[in-house]
Amino acid sequence: MKKLCVVGLGYIGLPTAAMFANNGWQVHGVDVNQKAVDMINKGQIHIEEIGLQEMVEKAVECGNLRASTEVEGADCFIIAVPTPHNKDNTANLEYLVQATKSVLGKVQKGNLVIVESTIPPRTINDVVAPLFEEASWRVGEDIFLAHCPERVLPGRILIELVENNRIVGGVNDASTDKAIEVYATFVKGDLLRTSSLSAEMSKLMENTYRDVNIALANELVKISEKLGIDALEVIGLANEHPRVNLHLPGPGVGGHCLAVDPYFIIEKAPDESQLIAKARAINNSMPDFVVEQVGKRVNNSNSKIAVLGLTYKGNIDDVRESPAMEIVEKLLEEGYTLGVHDPHVSQEQVKFKILSFEEAIEDSECILVLTDHNEFKNLDEEVILRKSKQPLVLDTRNCVSINSDEIRYVNFGNLKKASEVKMNSF
Repeated sequence: MKKLCVVGLGYIGLPTAAMFANNGWQVHGVDVNQKAVDMINKGQIHIEEIGLQEMVEKAVECGNLRASTEVEGADCFIIAVPTPHNKDNTANLEYLVQATKSVLGKVQKGNLVIVESTIPPRTINDVVAPLFEEASWRVGEDIFLAHCPERVLPGRILIELVENNRIVGGVNDASTDKAIEVYATFVKGDLLRTSSLSAEMSKLMENTYRDVNIALANELVKISEKLGIDALEVIGLANEHPRVNLHLPGPGVGGHCLAVDPYFIIEKAPDESQLIAKARAINNSMPDFVVEQVGKRVNNSNSKIAVLGLTYKGNIDDVRESPAMEIVEKLLEEGYTLGVHDPHVSQEQVKFKILSFEEAIEDSECILVLTDHNEFKNLDEEVILRKSKQPLVLDTRNCVSINSDEIRYVNFGNLKKASEVKMNSF
């Protein structure tokens, strides 16, 4: 049985480790978080992902998955550590360098090292490979190196790990061949051969494409508010064109991909990436836009706002780069009292108190929906009418279904019309 060492057991590393462990590999997972390590060794998970608990439990029970804080020898090493951005939006490769150095102490001739972490262009050639070469390894001959970026959707990770086409970019053909052999263990999609450099750039462009298109939709919302146009209707009508696919607007862009990856391109070619940079600025402006919309609909900044949702997308527990978190901070700075509710977020993830739905909306003048969790699609309207001071729902995700005429519903399609309604008209 081949041995695999996965460094980084977060939102990508743990599902990847569990998938390999359930497909014939002896997997050793590594993470600096001792609590996560202890939970995994008990067959438990520290992140939320559909089907992951059962998969981890099965892998641990059969002895194919175990975890520790130290790297061990293996036939193949997968590095899946975070690559956050610095305050100036350049890539922070500290975790990647540390992980590579930890692997360097255990690697043997003939081993394969795969970097799954999202990285700026030329990182494999200019950062990772030189670390091995400085230790006298001939990369592509003695050891093999590839970049195989993840491209999965939270909530569907275990499905898409298997079904999606996979980009496999080696530093040379031999490295690509070996990486393809590894992923062929379970991947049913096509294994797309390329160079490590093209793999790096293609991953970044996948998310940049989406970021730019979301920026277009968000800009449309601002234009439509000014002109009194229903932006959501416009998007629906435009998308009836056979070659148009406008994305949906929202309170901003979050997560560790769309909100970060474009900066990795901008960092390497700032003068040439003006459209990408502008799209980032537009999406970054949306939290302020949302706070402005709240201010237009409540009596004053002493009002209570019920905030529904903290994660960057629905039905997950990931708050990384979430615009909802930024909006909460901005509302607090404005002096609002907040009631925050998110059924997917634990109290230890955030510094402000998580309340029940009823506690959050009690005496509120605005129910602000920032995440499209399934739990928010059909809110208890009787509770809203009974508990809230002003029955108003401001839905930045266009996900809530409201049936009562007594509840004022505002989304990104009726901002202009709704803002003209006076507060004493209820």
